[in-house]
Amino acid sequence: MLVTRPARQAQGQIEQLTRLGAEPIALPLIEIAAIDESEPDAFNAIKARILDLDLYTGVIFVSANAARLGAQWIDQYWPQLPLGVHWLAIGAATAAALEREGIPARHVAGGFDSEALLADPLLQQVDGQRFLIMRGEGGRELLADTLGERGAKVDCADLYRRACPRYSNEQIKGTIYTQRLSVILITSGEALDNLLTLAGAEPDLLSTELIVPSRRIADVAQARGFTRIRIADGPDDLSMIRAIRPAD
Repeated sequence: MLVTRPARQAQGQIEQLTRLGAEPIALPLIEIAAIDESEPDAFNAIKARILDLDLYTGVIFVSANAARLGAQWIDQYWPQLPLGVHWLAIGAATAAALEREGIPARHVAGGFDSEALLADPLLQQVDGQRFLIMRGEGGRELLADTLGERGAKVDCADLYRRACPRYSNEQIKGTIYTQRLSVILITSGEALDNLLTLAGAEPDLLSTELIVPSRRIADVAQARGFTRIRIADGPDDLSMIRAIRPAD
């Protein structure tokens, strides 16, 4: 089965699958590149947000990558966390990543997307409040747009870029087509599109069972031509693995 998480997030899933007797194959479909001093305008924009951290009602981290990179920025400029700030995470995995960095984050139990966090009571009456969203470039705007519609002042810190990795034709053929895959684990629409860009919309690929974390991504996969789609309870490793159909 094909594991497609970014390299930093894939290891835990690979280890769990191996312990269960599966044969996971790693093919990261999203490459994470942190913004650094080589891009002074973007770097200084992030720095300005971090220096103003104590002015925000809440700081929201949208992913484990945002948690990891955001914590590095905060640690650099804030020896102690500013008081009075609500730390919020989208999903349990992001909250766990923040906890490991010493940031006690709130998340919606059982929720793993922007919609779930936006339903949290803390984010209902936000008129006049300030929020900072820690994220990657080019992500969904639903969170920022909805909070703005509710009267909040929203800033974003784009900490990283996502890119489609480069693989040779030989790598793609050997990983995907030489021996038939039983399952492909996909956790985002962007990863799905990168898979099709790299491997092509071949019938053998489109008929492979696809495990996705939500109805939204399932609809994207169906629109792209995939015919065997299963929806997990969420994007975390355990939920994705539980959704794999047992072998007959």
